[in-house]
Amino acid sequence: MELRIKRAPRIDIEITVPGDKSISHRAVIIAALSNGACTLHGFLPSDDCMHTVNAMRSLGIKIEEPQRDTLIVHGKKRVLTPPKKEIDCGNSGTTMRLLAGLLAGQTFESRLVGDAGLSRRPMDRVIAPLSKMGANILAEGPEQTPPLRIRGGSLRGIHHRLPIASGQVKSALLLAGLFAKGRTTVDEPLPTRNHTEVLFNYFLVRTATDGEGSVTVFGDQVPESRDFTIPGDISSAAFWLVAAAAQPRGHLLVREVGLNDTRTALLGVLLRMGAQVREAIEDVDQLEPRGVVEVTGFPLKGTVIQGREVPQLIDELPILAVAGVLANGKTIIRHAQELRVKETDRIAAIAHNLRTMGAQVTETNDGLEVHGPAPLHGARVASFGDHRIAMAFAIAGLFAEGETIVQDAECIRQSYPGFGIVLNEFTNPKRMQISTPVIGSFTPTPVKET
Repeated sequence: MELRIKRAPRIDIEITVPGDKSISHRAVIIAALSNGACTLHGFLPSDDCMHTVNAMRSLGIKIEEPQRDTLIVHGKKRVLTPPKKEIDCGNSGTTMRLLAGLLAGQTFESRLVGDAGLSRRPMDRVIAPLSKMGANILAEGPEQTPPLRIRGGSLRGIHHRLPIASGQVKSALLLAGLFAKGRTTVDEPLPTRNHTEVLFNYFLVRTATDGEGSVTVFGDQVPESRDFTIPGDISSAAFWLVAAAAQPRGHLLVREVGLNDTRTALLGVLLRMGAQVREAIEDVDQLEPRGVVEVTGFPLKGTVIQGREVPQLIDELPILAVAGVLANGKTIIRHAQELRVKETDRIAAIAHNLRTMGAQVTETNDGLEVHGPAPLHGARVASFGDHRIAMAFAIAGLFAEGETIVQDAECIRQSYPGFGIVLNEFTNPKRMQISTPVIGSFTPTPVKET
């Protein structure tokens, strides 16, 4: 599948985005471990998340789908059954790493496989601590890559410091900790998204934090079944937010989007690049805050993205590199070596596609330097089988002269099945205009500058 994109007219639009991908994965797994039926509203039915759903079904969990974005998960009090065949994780690193933690505590053997892309991704950072807890995990690929053969058993809680900040590895260890004796503590060198901890608290699993990057879960607990509503994914909204921010007088309102403060670093970056950004939290009933984000575009200026904010921007860095090309001056991304081992080498992929479209970019070991503003020209660019690369360069196409073609764009279904429909909204001016004033349409809740 190809996406064909032309320069966008003035952006003035109001949208919602589908359910949060990170939360959808975790909510299905935790609900499956609970003591009863849980209804999950706002679930993201993307390819990656459905791999997690089907994995839990293969482990004996009944999951109904009364609507496309609603699941009813029948928890079995942490009792899983041996799968009849290997579990296919597709291209989803989240599925494989979270399942590794879950299966480490089971008494049966499982085998996790993935597609060619996932089979190149290293798993040593999750294998090593789970082995320390008592699991027997064999990576059958070269250099600790999948397939993974897991024989769990009696786990013991450990105190583990992550060598590199990773929300997926942290979550895998916390899930394993539910089945371990004693307490399992994970120390983070830098803060990452905290959805597992939030969901544990919501499902009444006892945890503890020290406020300094350490989280503990106490073993031998069964989550309490509860219904849960998943907010919109701010990482999916990021593509549209950057498009509006980079277009002077562009205007975008995103409703019902998750505003967890471990996920909103993007808004701070856009603000310091010169965009006008407002957020309003409207609902905190289920611990995951949600609300409205409004962006008004101004001429952007380059910035530096590095250090503590990088782990909380890891999914947004491809589109922020595109924002840098559209800004005045140099934008530098550092300390992002994790991008080298995502669905593709995202640093190399971003650099290649930006050069193809006429931008000046320097690739470094742990990031990029991009020079703007660059007069982008339409070109045929590769997705590299990576959904975030495909979507980032679809947005670049909105600012290029001529037509941009994103090849092999079917990978977008991994995280955002409706992306092409919204992209059409941005390129079709007859469908874009908002008929009511947006600034005055906020629900009267406190609005903070980000």
